[in-house]
Amino acid sequence: MIRISEILVPVQHAGSDLRFHAAQALGVKASDIDSLQVFRRSLDARKKPNLRWVYTVDVGLRSGEGVVLRRAKSKRIFRAGYDSYRIPKLQSAQRPVVVGFGPAGMFAALLLAMCGLRPIVLERGQAAPARREAVERFWNGGELDPESNVQFGEGGAGAFSDGKLTTGTKNERQRWILEELVRLGAQEEILYDAKPHIGTDVLFTVIQNLREKILRLGGEIHFGAKLTGIQTRGNSVCAATYTQNGEEKEHSCTQLILAIGHSARDTFRMLHAAGVPMEKKPFSMGVRIEHLQKDVDFSQYAMQRTGMLPPADYKLACHLPDGESAYTFCMCPGGQVVAASSQCGGVVTNGMSYAARDGENANSALLVTLKPEDVPYADVLGGVQWQEELEKRAFALGGGDYRAPAQRVEDFLAKRPSTKFGAIAPSYRPGVTLCDLHALLPEKISSTLARAIVEMDKKLAGFAAADALLTAPETRSSSPVRILRDEGKQSAVRGLYPCGEGAGYAGGILSAAVDGMLCAEAAAGIPCRSN
Repeated sequence: MIRISEILVPVQHAGSDLRFHAAQALGVKASDIDSLQVFRRSLDARKKPNLRWVYTVDVGLRSGEGVVLRRAKSKRIFRAGYDSYRIPKLQSAQRPVVVGFGPAGMFAALLLAMCGLRPIVLERGQAAPARREAVERFWNGGELDPESNVQFGEGGAGAFSDGKLTTGTKNERQRWILEELVRLGAQEEILYDAKPHIGTDVLFTVIQNLREKILRLGGEIHFGAKLTGIQTRGNSVCAATYTQNGEEKEHSCTQLILAIGHSARDTFRMLHAAGVPMEKKPFSMGVRIEHLQKDVDFSQYAMQRTGMLPPADYKLACHLPDGESAYTFCMCPGGQVVAASSQCGGVVTNGMSYAARDGENANSALLVTLKPEDVPYADVLGGVQWQEELEKRAFALGGGDYRAPAQRVEDFLAKRPSTKFGAIAPSYRPGVTLCDLHALLPEKISSTLARAIVEMDKKLAGFAAADALLTAPETRSSSPVRILRDEGKQSAVRGLYPCGEGAGYAGGILSAAVDGMLCAEAAAGIPCRSN
């Protein structure tokens, strides 16, 4: 196969255009091309409104590939190479235990199952269908289930998100994960889009198919199974204890992969009390900001979105003169702000979107970077305590029924309470309470956000629009704790492998899945080729 990069085509184009441009680049006839596969696609919006798609394609010729490659003078043309990730078959009498069934736990368990090691998975939340029912009841004004919600359950917190699959790191496992997701029901576009996403609706099908694959390969998955303790012999894991249906149970194991997610605060406290080493780490808190999607489209494209243009997104960051910084995260085009509480009496916001991204509003987390020294509590779990305090204050300010405090941007910048909505209707369910968010947010966060909004408006026109809506608080973007591990991925408690976002080693679905695989490889004794 021959790979050709930087093929530029108009936004509105036919599939045959790619074949024509590929043939031109190679100096062959279009009829000489036997196959053409898109390897990567991105949108070039630098010369608005003259937008173009930029493609990298892999081409197979009917004959003469070697000759064509030898005569090609352009660096855009080269032989296609593929990262090849293979899973070995292993045998072991001891079955590894995986705690948590979010992205890290799912792919750790899948790898172990494909190795033939028949993992046992403990997930405190419920399987996807029951979990979705519980979440919908809560969003419609029902009671919060503290064990099965947006944070806990099959698929983890990523199941209620935009399903973004971007990451700032490169690893040979990433392509394998994307291919596996497609085999499990995700859109083929995630293999080549520069900004791949699945959408929460498609994700629910994918994660259930992944679960069924693990079961077919001999794994076990126990839902409603909450880890309560780790038994050790000497300084090594010998069993995991958990509760299920009110009954205390135990699984013997010498390899335990800890993929608990960033919201398992009771588990953090149990591990800390048990002497598992951990430390404070930087994390972020802030708000969700909503705009009309059509306004984001116009700002990014300098035209109203039509045809093949996807709903526009953005990614912004600013570093202020006093050293403070803020950034947007998990931007959800055409999405909605969601109630993401997992503890009774606390309000948490997050964002999600469906595969079509066809909602009226766009939303994003707008976060302030916090250092360990910013935390007002000295304990290693002081960041967790600070998050909990903010969530409880938001619950009270919102009215005590999980409505979230909200404010128009114009009023936030003027430090006055909002009394009415403007052009943007809140998407958060079960509803919002208008107020002054300065009464909720710590000064460090509110002052940084106010200055950042003004600076970000210089990069994205309309970001500081008067009617843009802030909904608070966004406290679960990252874990304030890192569970320490060595180069072999093990804790000082031998046989314990902390991984994923909750342990402080990932920052999204794809990076968490990769980290889960790395820990599974370490637990299974597979030689690590790359980290």
